[in-house]
Amino acid sequence: MGEPTHAREQTDWWRTAVIYQVYVRSFADGDGDGTGDLAGVRAKLPYLAELGVDALWFNPWYLSPMKDGGYDVADYRAVDPAFGTLAEAEKLIAEARELGIRTIVDVVPNHVSDQHPWFRAALAAGPGSPERELFHFRPGRRGELGGEHGELPPNDWPSQFVGSTEPVWTRLADGDWYLHLFTPEQPDLNWAHPVVRQEHEDILRFWFERGVAGVRIDSAALLAKDPALPDFVPGRDPNPFVDRDELHDIYRSWRSVADAYDGVFVGEVWLPDPERFARYLRPDELHTAFNFSFLSCPWDAGRLRASIDTTLAEHAPVGAPATWVLCNHDVTRTVTRYGRADTGFDFAAKAFGTPTDLALGTRRARAAALLSLALPGAVYVYQGEELGLPEADIPVDRIQDPMYSRSGGTDPGRDGCRVPLPWVAEAPYAGFGSREEPWLPQPAGWADYAADVQAEDPGSMLALYRAAIRLRAAFGDGPLTWLPAPEGVLAFTRARGAGCVVNLAAAPVGLPAHSELLLSSGPLDDAGRLPQDTAAWLRA
Repeated sequence: MGEPTHAREQTDWWRTAVIYQVYVRSFADGDGDGTGDLAGVRAKLPYLAELGVDALWFNPWYLSPMKDGGYDVADYRAVDPAFGTLAEAEKLIAEARELGIRTIVDVVPNHVSDQHPWFRAALAAGPGSPERELFHFRPGRRGELGGEHGELPPNDWPSQFVGSTEPVWTRLADGDWYLHLFTPEQPDLNWAHPVVRQEHEDILRFWFERGVAGVRIDSAALLAKDPALPDFVPGRDPNPFVDRDELHDIYRSWRSVADAYDGVFVGEVWLPDPERFARYLRPDELHTAFNFSFLSCPWDAGRLRASIDTTLAEHAPVGAPATWVLCNHDVTRTVTRYGRADTGFDFAAKAFGTPTDLALGTRRARAAALLSLALPGAVYVYQGEELGLPEADIPVDRIQDPMYSRSGGTDPGRDGCRVPLPWVAEAPYAGFGSREEPWLPQPAGWADYAADVQAEDPGSMLALYRAAIRLRAAFGDGPLTWLPAPEGVLAFTRARGAGCVVNLAAAPVGLPAHSELLLSSGPLDDAGRLPQDTAAWLRA
């Protein structure tokens, strides 16, 4: 399509945006076949505009066998027929933009589907072929316990599905093994190959040409591999497949593509080292990265403050905005997590039958929403969080997430946060679709959370999110200043004079001096104090 001809606004909208995550398969079903689709999203654009979000981030909508929820991509230039067509995606991007809502698409550069034309060609071409150089094909190795004929995998790298004990190498009938850090249906690409790099830059241009404003990069720290493929030794640097220095050259090249379209990147970067994390956010690399420290932090005032301070400190040297996330398509929903004895999130700790107090969790989730929306930077809202949806228990025979099977049935997987949304309480399947049962079952009582019911209730979670997003401009884009506060209480102001107080202590607390109560996550007590697990926005 040549050079971009459409005009782009040269703004830093992404620095303070509220971005809504759309998991298309579970958002809204436009044709009634039980699977969410782009027609469903287009029909709900007025809802999203009324919510007040600045952008939509879509999980992969590309052609896929759906072995891992669409993160096994067979063709980046085609929309999966279950979701619609490329023309419909273009209409969605344009219609959302007319409402002032930008679009961010997901790319999965670490791997492709085993049905991708490249991998099918590699299988057909055989060992030693140029086609196999686009992936990580290797002969087996010998060991003390055998392997004379290559029966042992090339190395001992662990799976990136936490809890999985299954190998990351699969052997073919011709004797070669291929690497897949996730499922066998997701072969890893060889990012040392120039064809792989060129293809992904072309994919970026393809979607920027179609009007997307940004790209979210899945597993952004995994692409580059040590070419020697050595065994994994915990604690030894550099890691052979995580956060390798070669990655930064890749993202600098990507940045030059994005800059031509005023495009924005957000990286999925799980790294414990703040200095290493910040490298991805240098001015010529990614614009933003997800903040998993805050997402996984327990409901504890001291630890939340430490997470906030650390996040802001690690972003400051590179001038990048922080992002704040409470939940996404991979983690336990907020109201459920905050109602448990352990309020943090850890993939390794997921288990069936963990008890939760939903009333407590909902109260905390309401306060957490005001906390996150008051912080400096951008905020991501996962679909259904604005409805206060809990994690759903999925019957074992209906679980589709490979995390469950690859853990040997011990990890319940991620389907519990992916249940199709309830839109209309009195409609079939709570208004998600009209004809077929949804691809994941909706639990009993799901209609009680329906958007149409909440829209009429001024005390609902939906009403709180709408009000908070509308009022959020009162905080501006300036820094955060902590205020003196009792133990268990978080209190801060922002540059424009608005402030936030969150009470995580056991007793009610008085509010600091203010001229106006802008919003609170729950009612104040009879003495005008802020109860436990409640947040308030104030004008100084």
